[in-house]
Amino acid sequence: MDISHIEHIGIAVPNLEEAIAFYENTLGLKCFAIEEVADQKVRTAFFKVGQTKIELLEGTAPESAISKFIENNGGRGGIQHMAFAIADGVQNGLNEMEAKGCRLIDKAPRKGAEGLNIAFLHPKSTCGTLIELCEDPNK
Repeated sequence: MDISHIEHIGIAVPNLEEAIAFYENTLGLKCFAIEEVADQKVRTAFFKVGQTKIELLEGTAPESAISKFIENNGGRGGIQHMAFAIADGVQNGLNEMEAKGCRLIDKAPRKGAEGLNIAFLHPKSTCGTLIELCEDPNK
């Protein structure tokens, strides 16, 4: 598996508008995209810092993974996942990780934010961090 860079860091937030205001007005970053990923029950906002993006995530339904993460965090947000860009393809990354004994959440890539192919590795097999394998948008 050829990891080219950290594609983004996913941060769960209870209120997307408040979080965008903080990142823009306090940190001086510029939100370049907001979108809803309906099948994941999430709204996202993206910021770029160097080559790495920050993805803010707000759940759009109580049963969404993001809403559950926030609920389990006492109503607070926090870092929810780390995404790595895979230069040789997400499916290749999944195959290699499964062969190395990693537990997969996704057996095959699916569409995520920004229309990129993504897949997740279970945190029980990644030292506690939810890992996202992400299509390298530069490839």
